Amino acid sequence: MKTETKLEPRRFELRQIGFNDDYYLSRIYRLEEILEEQPEQLQIDIVGENAIPADTALLIRSILNQRSPKTQLITNARSSVSGGSALIWLLGDVRMIREDAKLYFRRSDTSELSEVKLDEPWKNPETGFDDSESEASPGEDEHARVLDAINEYLPVKEMAGRMIGIPVLRQFGLIGNEALDDFLATSLGSKNAPESKAGSESKLKPIGAEVESPKSTSAQR
Repeated sequence: MKTETKLEPRRFELRQIGFNDDYYLSRIYRLEEILEEQPEQLQIDIVGENAIPADTALLIRSILNQRSPKTQLITNARSSVSGGSALIWLLGDVRMIREDAKLYFRRSDTSELSEVKLDEPWKNPETGFDDSESEASPGEDEHARVLDAINEYLPVKEMAGRMIGIPVLRQFGLIGNEALDDFLATSLGSKNAPESKAGSESKLKPIGAEVESPKSTSAQR
């Protein structure tokens, strides 16, 4: 009797702990190592309360965008996600989210921040530009770029500053889509597997390999 082999995604935990360069650098190095192995499936489990910083999220995005076409990306939000964390979750080919979790991103104010242009009079020392009263920062520009990326999936202008739940995510096809149904059916070892509640992590038990848990920074470098 032929037994179907269940898919076993490579599990990778990414914690939302706000600004912590040592932690994120160690996880980024580990992520690059895993992607070099070209796993068939990589599942990123996002946990924690504080959003991943914008610049870190943009770096992780650039790394994930360079993964092998053979690697399917699964993103699993085990907590609510906001800002940079929301962007990483949206990058998944297949997305899962806890039943009561939400997605959120704040508006960006870059009115005080502009980029130097070649045709501007910055070469003239008499321009008298003074930024001493400007409250803008490069971090705000990074957040604006995160919003630009999120806008590829959700209308940022209309949704910024508001909590987004499972019904809306489902309406935009971000969860409960055909890719998720196929993934669940294959993982359960049957194409006739009963339909699960889209977006509900409670229906999705851990599959295969253990989670890649963060170790001490010194051990990962």
